[in-house]
Amino acid sequence: MIGDWIDIGPTTQISPGNARTLPVQGGEEIAIFHTLDNQFYALVNKCPHKHGPLSQGIVHGNVVTCPLHSWNISLKTGEALGDDKGCVPTIPIREDAGRLYLKRDALVSAKAPEAAV
Repeated sequence: MIGDWIDIGPTTQISPGNARTLPVQGGEEIAIFHTLDNQFYALVNKCPHKHGPLSQGIVHGNVVTCPLHSWNISLKTGEALGDDKGCVPTIPIREDAGRLYLKRDALVSAKAPEAAV
């Protein structure tokens, strides 16, 4: 841990174009995404539509497509794209010396919204 940041492991644990999940005691499961352009993003692992597991979706650019109903979610903002409405909480993530860190306060406060109808 570095101050308010929690070390969650090496960047090499997630290959580009994939995601891994991180359980959070007292909070929501987090999905960590590694894009093909070598960026890392962290979101609560629940689509705002029907709470589909975003970590199992297809990553393309800076977007993940939910595996349940094909909603496209911005990895940068957590916002549903196109005609879909909703947002999933994002978690600040940073890379330092080949390690990934998540913002401690955001992990506990991150709660997924109620599913859209």
